[in-house]
Amino acid sequence: MSKQTLEFWFEFASSYSYLSVMRIEPLARAAGVTLKWRPFLLGPVFLSLGWNDSPFNIYPPKGRYMWRDLARLAGRYGLPLQAPSRFPRNGLLAARVALAGTEEAWMADFCRAVMRANFAEDRDIAEREVIRSILSALALPVDDILARAESPEIKLALRQQTERAGEIGLFGAPSFVTPDGELFWGNDRLEDALEWVKTRAATP
Repeated sequence: MSKQTLEFWFEFASSYSYLSVMRIEPLARAAGVTLKWRPFLLGPVFLSLGWNDSPFNIYPPKGRYMWRDLARLAGRYGLPLQAPSRFPRNGLLAARVALAGTEEAWMADFCRAVMRANFAEDRDIAEREVIRSILSALALPVDDILARAESPEIKLALRQQTERAGEIGLFGAPSFVTPDGELFWGNDRLEDALEWVKTRAATP
């Protein structure tokens, strides 16, 4: 990676990823940092740690705290929030679409739209028609993008990206990885990660 890049690892089912996806672009732009968006799946990562569900479901007091904390933070950031009627939802198709669009200008807009659907509108992002409607609202070639997202190449690429998440020590989302290998975990570490990259990039 270039000295002024930051890998942004996120999951569409992740509540705190919602906050970071909605905030990260202007913050990175202000810091002069280029983002490398890394959609991945938390399910396999959790399974490798011995969890068969989100820890926010496994530990109810932790889950109750998370939703209250999310409401406070969403209010601070001016973001809408409606707790999903089902949590976590399956973000597989959304992640494949995002990965298919990694190098496309629409990718960030798509990610924000999916997050709004899940955490502000209580729409089931696991449903193909919801993803179709999001792509359509962005005036994108829906069928072409979905065909690519469901190609063997993209399916393999997402599996490999998720495996890499485990290999580099990720255990939750959002996570941020700097060019020198520093790992920052959580929405509340987004600014710290950007500052780390900015400071190191300025050092000869």
